[in-house]
Amino acid sequence: MTDQLKSGFAQLAREQSLYPQEAPAKIKKSSKSLFIGVPMERSLQESRVALKPESVEVLTSNGHEVWIEAGAGISAHFSDAQYSEAGAKIVEDTKEIFKAHTVLKVEPPTLEEIEYLNNGSTIISAFQSGRQSVEYIHALNKKKITAIGYEFIEDKVGGLPLVRAMSEIAGSTVMLIAAELLSNTNNGQGVILGGITGVPPTQVVILGAGTVGEYAARAAIGLGVDIQVFDNHIYKLRRIKHALGQQIHTSTIDNATLTRALSNADVVIGAIRAEKGRNKCVVTEEMVSNMKPGSVIIDVSIDQGGCIETSDMTSHKKPTFKKHGVIHYCVPNIASRVARTASIAISNIFTPMLLHAADAGGIDEMIFNHTWFMRGVYTYRGSICNIHLARKFNLGYKDLNLLMAARF
Repeated sequence: MTDQLKSGFAQLAREQSLYPQEAPAKIKKSSKSLFIGVPMERSLQESRVALKPESVEVLTSNGHEVWIEAGAGISAHFSDAQYSEAGAKIVEDTKEIFKAHTVLKVEPPTLEEIEYLNNGSTIISAFQSGRQSVEYIHALNKKKITAIGYEFIEDKVGGLPLVRAMSEIAGSTVMLIAAELLSNTNNGQGVILGGITGVPPTQVVILGAGTVGEYAARAAIGLGVDIQVFDNHIYKLRRIKHALGQQIHTSTIDNATLTRALSNADVVIGAIRAEKGRNKCVVTEEMVSNMKPGSVIIDVSIDQGGCIETSDMTSHKKPTFKKHGVIHYCVPNIASRVARTASIAISNIFTPMLLHAADAGGIDEMIFNHTWFMRGVYTYRGSICNIHLARKFNLGYKDLNLLMAARF
């Protein structure tokens, strides 16, 4: 090969090195980057997942590290491949996923899962006060976990965004469940939910004029159901009438009126949320015993202890039981019946919240700079910091507002 030819190849090689080359884009990480783990849900036939693949892509594009346990999204019809393509690391080992600095779950962690957490890490999940014990709180405090209950987190205007989203789903779903349970195939009364020409409409009593009550009433109105809504807050009763744009029967809760309504009811929806950490039981066992055989009770507030005395928690696998001839449906995670819809709703709320936390400088900075987020914290580095839970479990209490004041 001549010297001239050699120099020609050398020149070509030098020129080629100057051309733009294809390579994976590097994502710059900063000190504010979050390390997020999303484990598979294993309790109570839970089918939801905390992040959808599109949210993972947004988080990883912003420099955050996201680990997803293999199979975590299968029940919500999100594949591991979708998560991997979005930038997540797929982790096979359950214990390893809990080593993330911030663990994102739908259901509360089990005692076994708490043991997997690193000391001083953060977990964001439901709390479900009706299911928890002192042992659960002690397990979190022993490992100095910052535990955030998403049902306590407020938005900037004082609302509860995750509670509202799940309540909208639950309210829209309960009437579908009631229709199934009233049918002969489920040993119900054999009546249609609603009304047809010449046949009196089904009687439905809704306890609670919040979001669940509103969306249950919307579904029921479309079917031609005769509705009565009970709540002790007049402003809520006024709001639900305005929101529905219908003249429906509303009443405050008094024993005589409620007992009469229940005795004629085909379906009762229990949707009264706990106040100050305590559930409020408004329907006694005696009232239930006077209801029609084959009628249906759906206690949506069962995850907080329930508002009906005869309610006992059930699961999707065995959702109902009969007491005094009345069918009881007391599944705490009704939204899990429509896991994909619920997962998208949860993810849409979590994603901007996590991005906001990163911009603030991390979860701790988010807590102490935003009161609406602070309200979700129930244990912080070895101490319980929700006064209502402290009273319920008879434990010592640490006020995060005092810690916040000490920082400045």
